[in-house]
Amino acid sequence: MIDFIRGQVVHWETEYIVLDVRDVGYQVFTPSPYAFASRQEPVTVYTHHHVREDAMLLYGFATREEQRLFRQLLEVSGIGPRVALGILAGGRPEAVVSAIQQENLGFLTKLPGIGRKTAQRMILDLKDKLAALPAGDHPLESGELEAAAGTDGSAVWREAREALTALGYTQAELDRAWQGLKDEAEGASVEVLMKKALQHLFKG
Repeated sequence: MIDFIRGQVVHWETEYIVLDVRDVGYQVFTPSPYAFASRQEPVTVYTHHHVREDAMLLYGFATREEQRLFRQLLEVSGIGPRVALGILAGGRPEAVVSAIQQENLGFLTKLPGIGRKTAQRMILDLKDKLAALPAGDHPLESGELEAAAGTDGSAVWREAREALTALGYTQAELDRAWQGLKDEAEGASVEVLMKKALQHLFKG
């Protein structure tokens, strides 16, 4: 089992980064590629090594808490690595933990790939197993995603825009990207909005 790797980010896409570790490039799927891509120094990525019949894949996270939550999500029937990664891209770990502990189906069903039945299984399987993970301090009565995004998603876009600017994108490029995704911004987290923006930017 590969628990973590440390190296320089030499390439990144909307779903993964490539780390140079002693002249070997490791492809690591992560919920927030841009968070690593903006770093100039070597980074430590906490990983989950997933082995299946046709592939060996690495999933990577910035913190131990994300790594532990990812592994616990995999214990839920119907949740595979891709869906678990989407959950962490759609909501902060502490918000996901809070939603499970508070049995907040409204929040959980807004996460990518999660329907009502899967959300119910998450609560049933994980509610009593997440004590070691940090939870948010406040109830998520109407869903953290809506509260973060406001009515039009512009507040979240401002944060996403700052991160994209740090990665070298021009204001003109970001304005074009916003025109293509603003109708999808309502209810999106920063991570989800950045992923959508990067897709628009890569398309040109």
